[in-house]
Amino acid sequence: MLTTFKCDAYADITLFGDVAQRLLKMMGHSGTVPGAILAEDVPVALDRLKRAIEAEKSTPAATPESADNVQGEERDDQAVRFEYRALPLIELLTAAAKKNCNVMWE
Repeated sequence: MLTTFKCDAYADITLFGDVAQRLLKMMGHSGTVPGAILAEDVPVALDRLKRAIEAEKSTPAATPESADNVQGEERDDQAVRFEYRALPLIELLTAAAKKNCNVMWE
């Protein structure tokens, strides 16, 4: 399942459903899709998300990369750090906070 985030201040972004739900919960939301955050609540949600990402970065990784990974082999999608997956949503929320607009997702 895919989740698309929308606001008037930024281009739509689409994330995998599991990633989107995790980010929504980090923002203090229930994780339900569809949903919305009112403009006055966006700065708080953005702050919660940034704090949760920072807290997660400070915890050690659960499984280190395998040393015997051959150079030509493809890595699975878990090789992308979660903080990088969160960047588009952080940018969207930042733009929404500056322009004082609602954020919706479906």
